[in-house]
Amino acid sequence: MPSSLPRPVAWGTVSSSSPASRPGPIADVAPLSLCAREPHVPADRLVAEMVPPPRFDSVRFGTYIPDPDQPSQTEAVGVLEGFAAGLGGAPAGEPGRRRLFGFGRAPKKAPAGPRGVYLDGGYGVGKTHLLASLWHATPAEPSLKAFGTFVELTNLVGALGFQQTVKTLSGHRLLCIDEFELDDPGDTVLVSTLLGRLVEAGVALAATSNTLPGKLGEGRFAAADFLREIQGLSAHFRALRIDGEDYRHRGLPEAPAPYSDEVVTRAARATEGASLDAFPDLLDHLARVHPSRYGALTDGLRAVCLTGVGPVPDQSTALRLVVLADRLYDREVPVLASGLPFDRLFSEEMLKGGYRKKYFRAISRLTALARDAKRLTDLP
Repeated sequence: MPSSLPRPVAWGTVSSSSPASRPGPIADVAPLSLCAREPHVPADRLVAEMVPPPRFDSVRFGTYIPDPDQPSQTEAVGVLEGFAAGLGGAPAGEPGRRRLFGFGRAPKKAPAGPRGVYLDGGYGVGKTHLLASLWHATPAEPSLKAFGTFVELTNLVGALGFQQTVKTLSGHRLLCIDEFELDDPGDTVLVSTLLGRLVEAGVALAATSNTLPGKLGEGRFAAADFLREIQGLSAHFRALRIDGEDYRHRGLPEAPAPYSDEVVTRAARATEGASLDAFPDLLDHLARVHPSRYGALTDGLRAVCLTGVGPVPDQSTALRLVVLADRLYDREVPVLASGLPFDRLFSEEMLKGGYRKKYFRAISRLTALARDAKRLTDLP
């Protein structure tokens, strides 16, 4: 996503005015390094960047192609088109007086019934495509609509504080939350309270997840102890089930096998704006960078090249890698790697545990980015 804010040129990144990526040979450029970057992201950037990521800039309901064997996909498009059309009234905030952090807001009484839609389905059925299409179709200025992942939303609260986040978002007409998941009891209480306050202010909600609202938190913590909060969250949404297979795998060849260290290094040196890091070093570095900064970590990158990919050692590291995979996928940054294939990153225990849906999503997305990276090599 092009940002109006200046890119951190001191990192050696390519500015938004630089030529487009060209993977052909250039004069053996020294690759960038993710491990050398320590981005600091101001709060106003977190707010300004709450729009659909670059991969979904041009998506619309008309560009979503439902699977004819999955009628729930066609039904979801119709429901969401109607939902967007119904958001054409006055914004929740007082017209002409809304500011970046919502000052001058006049609360609006929430309507009866669910004030949101919740898209539930498996990986790669187009939920994010539909969520971004809803954002684009809603008749409101971009400054009155917010789009971000669940992690980005909780990071925003961490950066601004709860009360300031409420003020910031209460003037919006629509809040879209991608990849909605509850990983711990603190998130459950925080998000339940936040969304309740926003609904009271008249903000419409839309979310995607691989888990039904009433099942959030299962396998991660004692969800039964927080049933009231989870039920409160569920009451805000009308759930829409979207069935289908992962579109990233439909009719596509198998994911490319990992390359040798030599091929990866050569491609990194021959690709303008590519980074080159040893996978273990990158995992260590991610532990020192807050996940809210992972988007900024990838600023200006045209490709990520990794050597020595191996099993992720523990769950905390794995969850950080999931966030990075999401940010790379959002920004369409190809990933070229040596070592193990991406479907062997996570242990069998991880893939059977409470975070398995996150890990399978990361595998799916990294595999798609690995296919995109094939063009960076001179191999057939």
